[in-house]
Amino acid sequence: MISVDFSKAVRRIDDFAAPLIQAHRWLQEATGRGNDFVGWVNLPRDYDKEEYARIKAAAKKIQSDSRALVVIGIGGSYLGARGAIDFLCSPNYNLKKKDTPNIYFAGNGLSGDYLQEIVDLVGDDDFSVNVISKSGTTTEPAVAFRFFRELLEKRYGRDGAAKRIYATTDKARGALKSLADAEGYETFVVPDDVGGRYSVLTAVGLLPIAVAGVDLDALMGGAAKMMDACRRGNLDENPAWQYAAVRNALYQKGKKIEILAAYEPAFRFMAEWWKQLYGESEGKESKGLFPASVEFTADLHSMGQYIQQGERHLFETVVRFGPSKSRLKVPRDESDGDGLNFLAGRDMDYIAAQAMDGTLLAHVEGGVPNLVIQAGEKNAETLGELIYFFEYACGLSGYVLNVNPFDQPGVEAYKKNMFALLGKPGYEELGKELREKLGR
Repeated sequence: MISVDFSKAVRRIDDFAAPLIQAHRWLQEATGRGNDFVGWVNLPRDYDKEEYARIKAAAKKIQSDSRALVVIGIGGSYLGARGAIDFLCSPNYNLKKKDTPNIYFAGNGLSGDYLQEIVDLVGDDDFSVNVISKSGTTTEPAVAFRFFRELLEKRYGRDGAAKRIYATTDKARGALKSLADAEGYETFVVPDDVGGRYSVLTAVGLLPIAVAGVDLDALMGGAAKMMDACRRGNLDENPAWQYAAVRNALYQKGKKIEILAAYEPAFRFMAEWWKQLYGESEGKESKGLFPASVEFTADLHSMGQYIQQGERHLFETVVRFGPSKSRLKVPRDESDGDGLNFLAGRDMDYIAAQAMDGTLLAHVEGGVPNLVIQAGEKNAETLGELIYFFEYACGLSGYVLNVNPFDQPGVEAYKKNMFALLGKPGYEELGKELREKLGR
C-alpha cells in the first residue's frame, strides 16, 4: 500500500485537517463544486461489469486479428493509457518481441509528419482503430480519425473497416456516437460523470491497456484497495489526505512549482498524465501549483543544477517503487579503468537507492522540500493504487485550494481562436479581428 513520507517537506499538516474533512465529504457525498463529475470516486467498485467484459473480449479480438492498434485521442483520452502501457509493458513496447499488437497513439497533435509516420509504421500490417472522443468533434482526434478511417475502408472495405473500429464516446449523443451507430462500430462509453483526466480506469484507458496484455483485474483491484484507503476520514491513516495537505502547506509557504520525480524511466508518461491531472484541475482563478516532472537520474545531469541552486520556488514529490524484477549486478573489471570496482557485485537497486537518498539530502539541504511517495513493486496492482491515489488527492487538493477541480474553462480559449483562424463557420468576425492582431 502507498505511504507518504513528508518529514523532509513540512513539520506539520494538522492545520489542514478541517478543510480536508470538508473536501472529503464533498467527494464522498458528491456535494461540492463540479459534483456532476465525481463518478470516478466509486468507480473501482461500481464500474459497469457488462462493459468491462466487452472490453476484455474486444481486446482479445484485436489481439487475434491485428498486428497494430491505432489509439486516437488527446489529453485524458490517451495519456493514461500510454502511461500505463509504458510503465507496465516498457517504453520500448513496440520494439519488443511479443504476442500482442503494436500500439500507436495518434490524434494528440497537429503534426502532419507525425501522422504520416504512424501510417508508415502500420504499413501493410492488419490493424484496428480505437477512436476516443466524447463529442467526436475535437479537432485533433477528429482529423486523425478521418485519415485512419479512410485507410481502413480502402484496405478492408466499408463493412470490413466497421469491424475494426472501436469507438469510445458518449453513451447517447454526439457526432462520433451517431457515426458509430450508423456504421455499426462497437462502442464503449465515456461516462457522463467522469471527466477526461480522471477517465483512465474507464473504457477510455482500459481497452488499449488490455490490448497490450495488462491484467485489468489486477489494475482495478489495486484501485479498489486504494479507494478503501482513501475513504478513511482522518489525516493519520489516509495517504491522499497527507499528500493534499503537504501540497497546500508548501503552496501557502510560497512554493509555486511541484516537480514530480521518479528513478524509473518507464514512469515518464505517467508523469505526463499526472501533469494534466493536476494542471487542469487546479490551474484556475489565478491559483495553483505549476506541475512539472523530471526523470532521475538522467535529469540530475541537466535539470539537477537548477533544482539544487536555482530560485527556491519549488518542491519535489518523489515516487519510489519496490524491488526490480531484474536484479542486475555490476560485473568486476580486472583493469578497473573506470574506478568502479567498489560497486562490483552490487545490484542496480542498491545503487539506485543510494542515489535516491543522496539526492534527497542534497536537495533538502539546498532548500528544496522533498515529499516521498513509496509505492509497491512495478506491477498492475501498484499502478491501480497510484492512479486512484493521485486522483483522490487531486480532488481533495483542489477543494482545499477553493477551486472547482473538475472543470477546465481556460482550455476553450485556444480552441475558439483556432477555429476562427481556420475559418470555421460562425467565427468569421473573430477571425478577421485575430488576423488583424497578427498583422495578416
